[in-house]
Amino acid sequence: MKKFFTLFILLATLTLSAQTEKDPAVFETSIQKISETEYDLIYNITILDKWHLYSQYNPEDASLPLAISIAKNATGFELIGKATESKTYKEYSDVWEKEEIFFKDKATITQRIKLTNKDITTVKVNFFAQVCKEVCIQIEDDYTFSLDGKSITNEEIVIDGKSTQLSNNLKLDLKNTALLKEITNQDEESGSLLNLFLLGFAGGLLALLTPCVFPMIPLTVSFFTKQSQSRAKGISNAILYGFFIVVIYILLSIPFHLIDGLDPSILNTISTNVWLNVFFFAILVFFAFSFFGYFEITLPSSWGNKMDSASNVGGVIGIFFMALTLAIVSFSCTGPILGSLLAGSLNTSGDQAMQLSAGMTGFGAALALPFALFALFPSWLNSLPKSGGWLNTTKVILGFLELAFAFKFLSNADLVIRFGFLKREIFIGIWILIFIGLVLYLFKRIKFPHDGPNKKLSFSRVSFGILVLSFVVYLVPGTFKTPTWSLKALSGFPPPQFYSIYEQESDCPLGLNCYKDFDEGLAAAKAANKPILLDFTGWACVNCRKVEENVWSEPDIYQLLKDDYILISLYVDDQKKLPEEDQFQFKRENGKVKEIETIGDKWSTFQTVNFQTASQPYYVQMTADLEILQRAEQYTDRDTYYRWLKDGKEKFYNDK
Repeated sequence: MKKFFTLFILLATLTLSAQTEKDPAVFETSIQKISETEYDLIYNITILDKWHLYSQYNPEDASLPLAISIAKNATGFELIGKATESKTYKEYSDVWEKEEIFFKDKATITQRIKLTNKDITTVKVNFFAQVCKEVCIQIEDDYTFSLDGKSITNEEIVIDGKSTQLSNNLKLDLKNTALLKEITNQDEESGSLLNLFLLGFAGGLLALLTPCVFPMIPLTVSFFTKQSQSRAKGISNAILYGFFIVVIYILLSIPFHLIDGLDPSILNTISTNVWLNVFFFAILVFFAFSFFGYFEITLPSSWGNKMDSASNVGGVIGIFFMALTLAIVSFSCTGPILGSLLAGSLNTSGDQAMQLSAGMTGFGAALALPFALFALFPSWLNSLPKSGGWLNTTKVILGFLELAFAFKFLSNADLVIRFGFLKREIFIGIWILIFIGLVLYLFKRIKFPHDGPNKKLSFSRVSFGILVLSFVVYLVPGTFKTPTWSLKALSGFPPPQFYSIYEQESDCPLGLNCYKDFDEGLAAAKAANKPILLDFTGWACVNCRKVEENVWSEPDIYQLLKDDYILISLYVDDQKKLPEEDQFQFKRENGKVKEIETIGDKWSTFQTVNFQTASQPYYVQMTADLEILQRAEQYTDRDTYYRWLKDGKEKFYNDK
């Protein structure tokens, strides 16, 4: 029982742990010839402080041990025994209840091989390991060694027997980089996580108002209060039940922490993938029609039956499986909302895994709250409204919202490839049609399969219908060439204003003059003798659009950007292919090779290499001589951004 409880607390803690921006283990490789047929493959590994890399001799049923094997499709050699290891350490693990064997700070792993084909010139070996601190990251990669005795360097790597030069032009010789470290976005990050927690909490509250969850509240609370030996025991069990609900939803985000730990930009790459966004669009449309009542989404009934059987065990474990049963049987209503939460988290900037955990925590907390509250105050159960048609109405309203949200993802796919089929005015027009449909439903002009017979319209239904109709009126000017008002309240949802069916003077935000290639912008800054505003942005970046449409649009800020800065906007999610001669491979410090094939590949790697961050928006002020003028800035308010631009401009001219 102790081990079970410790494991769940540990897993819950892991999801709330921040991910390091540096690789926890940095590899250097070399090869040493022993004889005509035998070689030593040597891995020198530098391990970050407080991280542990586990030995190949680590016991079973504990942290995963190191393993070296012949890479897939590699031939012509064999491994001789196990690798030799440098000094290891031992420490008892309370979680696994075993003594673990690991490396810390540094490790040297030497694997001897024997050639079975003397004609080969390279060997490829797979290296697998697990490195842990507060979170565990699995490292797995194929390393290729040249048998001529040369180690693989950052300038050269052998791939499929061919030597390919790697580009060094992404690395800048920046000056005053210490200023970049002054950026302190802890408050902003905390605010972002709080916002996502609240968004998840709101989603959980909506899920409570669905037919799958709402009827479970009085039934479950009554079970705990009546079946327990005392009221105090019933209350403690109900609270524990609520706690496990939160834990279950937090655990769903753990895989994303492990993925994010492999590469700081990997979730951003995944979230801006065209086909993934099309998939999100399709799945949300599917969810919407489920909410409309045309079909039911359910997980396999055997899952629920097994969890329900396990809940009869009793004690803490039984209560946990009761919570898991609720999560499974309510999936037809919670699944669509969770799907939207997952998609929304992946399409924000910053630490996306942490944002997903924050949203999942909020969602679980909202679901768990009534079970704890009604257990403490059982008399409140009498004030709960009776289940009825209003629950189905809530589901249908959520269906319309899911449908509107779905087109955001189709828009992301269109933007990153710039196909042009869902431009701003078309997107807004589709939203107008969706919300007109919702108005007609609220006024009972259209019906769905599970709706009851028409009755007199309630005051709340009419009021909500008028509110939605007002929103439709608000949207209409967004389809005009010259809108009578801007849609600032929706910043980030529709495509940017320059992505329009009407002819635009510029394809830059707000009609500004911008450069979308760093070298071109650098040359322009030298010629004009102006400071550079380096703007790391994305076509699918919601916060980028909010800054452009709510902050850059302010007259004094717009004038500064237009007259006093050279704006270089680098889109890290642009899926347009680079010319073949400009494509290359980039080797990271840990030895992994990244294929640079698209514009987004180039600029996202450029950002992480030079500025050690993968979040957008990210703004840097610098001179044409690559001197950083002041700290970087991110998503912020109008006054802060204006002062930041003014200070940078003054510093540029004062230093001349």
